[in-house]
Amino acid sequence: MMDRAQKAQVIDGLKDRFSRSSAAFLVDFKGMNVEQVTTLRKQLVGVDAEMKVVRNTLAKRALADFPSESDAISSDFIGTNAVVFAYGDASAPAKALSEFAKDVEQLQVKSGVMEGERLDEAKIKYLADLPPMEVLRAQFLGVLAAPASKFVRTMSAVPGGFVRALNAYKEKQS
Repeated sequence: MMDRAQKAQVIDGLKDRFSRSSAAFLVDFKGMNVEQVTTLRKQLVGVDAEMKVVRNTLAKRALADFPSESDAISSDFIGTNAVVFAYGDASAPAKALSEFAKDVEQLQVKSGVMEGERLDEAKIKYLADLPPMEVLRAQFLGVLAAPASKFVRTMSAVPGGFVRALNAYKEKQS
């Protein structure tokens, strides 16, 4: 049994995690053994995320300071829950959860919240299918660089064409 001070400390810790996270996913881990939970936690640490087992009432109290997030997921705090906090790119933890849920049937991804918007299972699956942030950045840079590189190729083609025309004229004269 936790006393008031311990509960306040847990609530403050959850508030801190919610404030630092870019997304949070609510998962039901009922039926998983300790080894499976440990494996999942290790995978999540590798993608800049953290899984925290929470008591529903304490999580709802921590969400009171975040009204949009509270409206999005507070109704899903039923049963045994853990919150996965994504501190960096939100698609990487979503991908890790989806992959792990394929292997371990007991893990259920209930819902999530990102930027105050509720994420249902379909949206989390879509988020998991997105390429990593580095790939998206590279694709974006490629789109930005394409007009400049085409311009450079066009500008270099003009003198090259002129040189070829001069060479053809020289060969015609000789």
